[in-house]
Amino acid sequence: MSAALQVTAFGLALLSTLFILLATCTDCWMINADDSLEVSHKCRGLWRECVTNMQDGVRTCDQYDSILADHPVKIVVTRTLMITADLLAGLALATLVLGLDCITFLKEDPCVKLKMCYGAGVILCVGSILGLIGSVWYAVDVYVERAMLVSHNIFLGVHYDFGWSCWLGMAGSTGCFVASVLLTCCLY
Repeated sequence: MSAALQVTAFGLALLSTLFILLATCTDCWMINADDSLEVSHKCRGLWRECVTNMQDGVRTCDQYDSILADHPVKIVVTRTLMITADLLAGLALATLVLGLDCITFLKEDPCVKLKMCYGAGVILCVGSILGLIGSVWYAVDVYVERAMLVSHNIFLGVHYDFGWSCWLGMAGSTGCFVASVLLTCCLY
């Protein structure tokens, strides 16, 4: 039972970590589209902004100036939290691989392997919470930005939606959290 639970948690953690990595690297955290004309589709991300022409499908992307340049707080905080979540999830996966019962590393000491799985679960939990905070922070800021435009009557038919990168970050963080719960609570 313990080995099956470990392998299940490892599979979920691996898939969720890939989701978090993909969310960090991709650039569609916020979608800005014009309802009335449907001429272009703009995706804003952590690293650049891309505009797709809806008529011919041509996509152009503009890199942000520099990592060290002044950026909005939502971008800086989300970048920091997502990169930290990526690093912690990677560390947790490496620790978990070494702690799995099916791996021959430290086979003679099962207590140490169990502690490695438990430690991987704790690290994964911290990483997942940081990733979830980063994803939700960005989503809330998008919602507040749209609400401010509407409340100031600046709303010109443009709407803001959460992009697939934002949803991917939330799903990956939630999956890592579930895997950490499996590793920390269910193994004992």
